[in-house]
This record gives sequence, C-alpha cells and structure tokens, in this order.
Amino acid sequence: MFIDRAKIYVVSGKGGNGVVSFRREKFVPRGGPDGGDGGDGGSVIIEATASMNTLMDFRYQKHFMAQSGKNGKGSNMTGRTGEDLVIYVPMGTVVKIDDVDIADLNSLGKRVIVAKGGKGGKGNSHFTTSTKQAPTIAENGEMNEEHWVELELKLLADVGLVGLPNAGKSSLISVMTNAHPKIANYPFTTLVPVLGKVDMGFGKSYVLVDIPGIIEDAHNGTGLGEEFLRHVERTKVIAYVIDVASQNPLKGYEAVKKEIDMYNSSLIGRPEVIILNKIDLVSEERVERISKLFKGKIVHAVSALTRVGLERLKEFLYKEVQKAPDVEFTFKHDLQRNREKMLPIFVEKKENTFLIKGEKVELLLHKYQIGYPDAMDLFMKKLDSLGLEKVLRKAGVKEGDTILIGEMEFEYHK
Repeated sequence: MFIDRAKIYVVSGKGGNGVVSFRREKFVPRGGPDGGDGGDGGSVIIEATASMNTLMDFRYQKHFMAQSGKNGKGSNMTGRTGEDLVIYVPMGTVVKIDDVDIADLNSLGKRVIVAKGGKGGKGNSHFTTSTKQAPTIAENGEMNEEHWVELELKLLADVGLVGLPNAGKSSLISVMTNAHPKIANYPFTTLVPVLGKVDMGFGKSYVLVDIPGIIEDAHNGTGLGEEFLRHVERTKVIAYVIDVASQNPLKGYEAVKKEIDMYNSSLIGRPEVIILNKIDLVSEERVERISKLFKGKIVHAVSALTRVGLERLKEFLYKEVQKAPDVEFTFKHDLQRNREKMLPIFVEKKENTFLIKGEKVELLLHKYQIGYPDAMDLFMKKLDSLGLEKVLRKAGVKEGDTILIGEMEFEYHK
C-alpha cells in the first residue's frame, strides 16, 4: 500500500536530576560536595533512508518516545544519558510541526531533531564557592519536548509525467523504464504514483514518475490529483502526455496545466515538454497539425505501443534534467527555544494576593530543588534578578500581602 502522508506524536527524554551529596569516607571528617550530574535525555530524530518508499509503517505506530536521562549519584557519578530515538522515513519526506516545514529529508542519511532531549541537572559539586564550601544546591533535569509531527512524502524524481486519464502515461513509463504499472483502457488505472528509472547506459540515468488522477478541478480534490500533485513539486522537468487521438488535445493540455498552476503557481516556470502519444492511431498529417497548436513548446511525437520516437525522447529528457536546477524547499522554523524571547515575569492580583507567573518563573521553579535551603536562596536571587520586586511594587503590593509562586506562599515584607 502506498501512503505518502502520516502524523506521529514524538516525546523526547527528560534530563536526569543532579544530586546533593557529600563525601563520607573514613578519616575524612569534612568531606566536600560530590553530587553528580543527571544524564541528558535522548532526542527524537527523523532520518532519511533508501530502504523505504512509503510512509505505511506509520499507519499503525504513531507514538514514539526517547529514553530519559538517569539521575546523578554521589562520588561525582553522572547519570546515564538517555538513548536517542531515530525514526526512519523515505528519502523525499518533508517534516512539519505546527503546519510549518522544518526539514526536507531529500538525501540519504539527512536527519532532523524533532524533539530535543532535556539537559541533565547539575549536582552540588558545581556550586562550591570561596564562601560556600558545602552547598545544598542541585538542579533538576530539563523537561522534555512533545510534538505532533506531520510527514509528507514528495517522491524524488527528475521528470514528472502528467496528463489526463488514458493519455498513455502508464504505457510510456513501462516501456521507458523498469517500472511495471497496471495498464488498462479505463480512467484511473494508475491509483498511486509510479517511479521508474531510465537507464541511458554508461552510468547515465534519470527517474520518471507517473502522476495519476489529474482531471479538471483536481487541485480541489476531484479525482485523485489533489492527493498526488505534491509529487510534481520535486520534478525538474514536467512532461505533459497528450493523447493525439483525443478529440481536443490542446484543451486537454490546457486543463492539466491549469490544475498544476492552481495547485502551485511556481511549477509553471519549470522546464516542460509536450509528448504527443499514440501516434500509431492517427495519420502523420494529424500529428503535424496538432504539433503546430503548441506554438513555442517543445513537442515530441511518440508511440508507446510501437516505441517510435522513444529513444529521441529519452535522450532529450536526459539533457533537460542535466540543465535544470535542483529543486530546493525553504524552511523558516527553528525548534530551538529562544530563552531571551520568553514572556517576562508578570503578576496576577486578587485582592491582597499576588500570583507570580511567567515562563521564566516556571523554568526556575522546575530547575532548582528548592527543598534545600541553599537552593531556595538561589531561587529567590534569580527571581530578584528578573525584577520581581519592581513588578510587585508596580502591581501595588503592600506590607503583609500574600505572594504565591507555584505551590509556595510567602508574606511580603519590605
């Protein structure tokens, strides 16, 4: 089964906690701090592989979770790092988060981190100073990341065969490549895109893709075209296959071209070629007359049945592929959180109670193990550096008012 879209839920690993610990050795009555760091959590990584050509594997498995880091221990023992989780997808997969493209995995081994593991927290051995030789301060590991990730496969092909049903695209790709599509004389014989390699000899080759189901209004979901038009986006050259024996070949070409333009207007600028197929069914005069209708276009008249004109067409397409620029997709999303752009500290006032909120406050609450006195002092100093006193005064705090920070409650004193 060919599946070219999938949605998965990914969860990275949490960072392990650092610990508060002191040396306890015989004949060392005042051992110093030796709390080890927590291990980093594993990240979730998506990587392109050549061993897959569909996203079918994600039809049933949709949840993926990396390992969390282990907590640190005494004797400066660092917790074990959580293993990264690598998810393999076909080459040509575009990765999206929140409807924004973040990566185009268009080459073997290309990868992207979609959920970064949390860093491990520091143990108390990191917090010694000249005035505090035995600190009871340790950090919790960073939280993990969770995302719904959309995967969209856009097949890697050099030339896209497009055209109305029964134009003979399946027949062409079967005689030009090693592909073996289903061929029959009724609409929508091809229900999924078909890839085939054109071997020119001497190490020269290129890849064709048969795009099925393009009919009028395909870009709005009519027929099959809306499902598969995305696969045209990667092709360097677009080959319009026209049934020369049809009633109005030019109208058929214009209808398909319009659908491609409505789907993605940038595709109109791609190199194109007109392939008049089934010339074995009509006279030479008709072929010449129809060819003249495509003024300014490159036209190749062929017959998939008798193979007339195919070698010349193969050579032409190879040269066009070599000349055409690579198709590049642009991405503008950075998963790395910018801590400098977080919401500032702010206050919600309810009568004589002031609730301290803000992303940076939440981070500090999670970061420090505030059950230890030294850690609590450091936490309050960090809040003060964020401008807590100034924010409270601006909000109208008075002597004796209640301050709430997370689950902690304080009484305000100047």
